[in-house]
Amino acid sequence: MPKLLKSFSRCFFSVIILCLSLSLMRCAPSQRQEKTNPIEALTTTQRTEGFAQALKPRSFRFPQDDGPHPEFQTEWWYYTGNLEDAHGHSFGYQLTFFRRALAPTPSLQSEDWPTEQLYFAHFTVSDLDQQKFYPFERWQRGSIGLAGAQAEPLRVWLDHWQIQGLPGGGVSLSAKAEGVNLQLQLDSIKPVVLQGDQGLSQKSGGVGNASYYYSRTRLATTGTLQLPDTSTPFSVQGLSWLDREWSTSVLSREQRGWDWFALHLPQNQELMIYQLRLKDGKVDTFSAGSFVDAEGKSRLLGAKDFVLEVTNTWTSPDTGVKYPSGWVLSVPEYQLQLKVRPLMKNQELSLSFIYWEGAVEILDMQGTFLGKGYVELTGYDQDL
Repeated sequence: MPKLLKSFSRCFFSVIILCLSLSLMRCAPSQRQEKTNPIEALTTTQRTEGFAQALKPRSFRFPQDDGPHPEFQTEWWYYTGNLEDAHGHSFGYQLTFFRRALAPTPSLQSEDWPTEQLYFAHFTVSDLDQQKFYPFERWQRGSIGLAGAQAEPLRVWLDHWQIQGLPGGGVSLSAKAEGVNLQLQLDSIKPVVLQGDQGLSQKSGGVGNASYYYSRTRLATTGTLQLPDTSTPFSVQGLSWLDREWSTSVLSREQRGWDWFALHLPQNQELMIYQLRLKDGKVDTFSAGSFVDAEGKSRLLGAKDFVLEVTNTWTSPDTGVKYPSGWVLSVPEYQLQLKVRPLMKNQELSLSFIYWEGAVEILDMQGTFLGKGYVELTGYDQDL
């Protein structure tokens, strides 16, 4: 009986911790002011004792690094892409899995129910022709098979949403909710890109305020997409992008948010930049990016290597948040001056976190179409 009571008390304590974590990060849309900002979860104000930190460059190993790194507090698998069917019907999608550790080491190793790992996922589809946006969110504890991640074979899952490794190195993505069903196969066309200093991406000045960060920048994508108002699935193909990061603390208290761009350019080239914004309105010197040439060779970009100029804005009718909604992005070293604009204005995720993430098109300065990509905008709800 004492052993049973001890086991029960451990389970009960774990449930309380999970509920507290969910209550901090979840609330009804009407309680707008209580929603958690993603910036808050990544700042040095969080308790980080006992977790590993990204302190220096490391050797990356694959497929091991495709899997989880539970010694770090935060981790994500971030897929975005642009798709079309045979008739030119255009879509964007996002499927992202997040792992957040509640404690640095397992304290209850003998039971299946307790866990220190919390998983949540965001799944969106942008029907660009119909201008309809479908955002979904799920949360789950990382135990008893409800959610988790493993490297060999690669699998990241939350309920029935999942990333699954395939023979030959590709992956399949699967997610469905409320009549939206996405089933894709992705195959990498280029080598892995190690972002920052050999994969060490410094985000602010504090020791350890960095992530380990790699990207798969050009993923050939095929599959099917079912929408609520269609009787048969669309057969789609296109290009996707994967960003993988794990860290413990990355941002400082002076940083407000970031603007992240992942762009597929002509001639088999890619461009990624993220501009970190400070609370005083200035651009942080830790902003960075990379340019990837046709052969897959990448070149690190620093904050002084690109200029991002906002040309338009959009205000969400749901949250009242005002976002940039058009840019000119210049990278002088590569003679790039690009117009970037959303393919749909309203691609805001008003979930537990509020941010904008959506499909964009790329034009030259004369308005000629060059390609597509994805943009993420965070921290703008702090202006309210």
